[in-house]
Amino acid sequence: MSMLPYLRAAVRPSLRKPTPSQPGYDTTRDPSATSAVVDCAVYRDGRRVPGPLRLTPREAIRRVREDGGFAWIGLHEPTGAEFAGIAATFGLHPLAVEDAVHAHQRPKLERYDDTLFTVFKTIHYVEHAELTSTSEVVETGEVMCFTGPDFVITVRHGGQGSLKGLRHRLQDDPDLLSKGPSSVLHSIADHVVDGYVAVASAVQDDIDEVESEVFAAPAKGAARRGDAGRIYQLKREVLEFKRAVSPLLRPMELLSERPMRLVDPGIQKYFRDVADHLARVHEQVVGFDELLNSILQANLAQATVAQNEDMRKITSWAAIIAVPTMICGVYGMNFEHMPELQWKYGYPMVMASIVGICFTIHRALRRHGWL
Repeated sequence: MSMLPYLRAAVRPSLRKPTPSQPGYDTTRDPSATSAVVDCAVYRDGRRVPGPLRLTPREAIRRVREDGGFAWIGLHEPTGAEFAGIAATFGLHPLAVEDAVHAHQRPKLERYDDTLFTVFKTIHYVEHAELTSTSEVVETGEVMCFTGPDFVITVRHGGQGSLKGLRHRLQDDPDLLSKGPSSVLHSIADHVVDGYVAVASAVQDDIDEVESEVFAAPAKGAARRGDAGRIYQLKREVLEFKRAVSPLLRPMELLSERPMRLVDPGIQKYFRDVADHLARVHEQVVGFDELLNSILQANLAQATVAQNEDMRKITSWAAIIAVPTMICGVYGMNFEHMPELQWKYGYPMVMASIVGICFTIHRALRRHGWL
């Protein structure tokens, strides 16, 4: 008899996933260890503490609370289930957790007990060979930051705004990093606002291009390229930019002016510089919006003027053509006694009259700028 059925019966139970009531079930699994964690590290005295390659958030906070320093956990687009373990480990408020999991939040600063929750909108300029009525000019993302007494948790949404380079730059500046979690919060704010400055410069170039096309005289026979569709699309992108910048003004003012227990006094003065840069970008974006309104109105006015010119030309030629139409219409009637019908000079006289009258009308219309 074949032994294969007995071998299968013996092997099958060992392949089943163990349940909590069975031996072999892992009761020590860390619920804070998720695939959404991009980086997790402990910093002490401004330097990254060497540790295992895959340090879990629970292990990181345990080390911090035993030996000092702070933990920085970076996540990218975590789901609610993935973030639940981390939220429980660090005692994060449910309302802030809900905002962090679901993107499309408004830039803001909120305090929950011993945690600051900050939302930043990141802006990325989309390169394009030519601005069209469907061009995407700016692309937005989000960075949420939980700042506690001994931890920083950053949650990033979107494909842009990676904080990997920022983390490396901070690790090269131990004096700043030694100020604690608030130094990370400041660096993120500074990084985001610097991105605004770069995008504002690029958008300014697009607006200058559209403005020059609207007000430049087109070549003979060429149509104007400053069409309303392109201007309106650029205005929509500037409005999206404005929605990222404007709400952040108040949070930066609070961080730079109001003393906070979670913000190191030595770091607070750095927030003033960020707030100043943000205010300048905000003024630029508001100026962009107003300038695009003026350009759009000018473009529509030019289109109206061009239509009026076309209508005047059409009306002028209709007036000229009406003369031969009227005279030929008279001779096309079937009257018994036509004027000058038997006169041999009648036909050339009528033709000469038509040409003379049409020439006179054309000259008069041309003198008045209709033709």
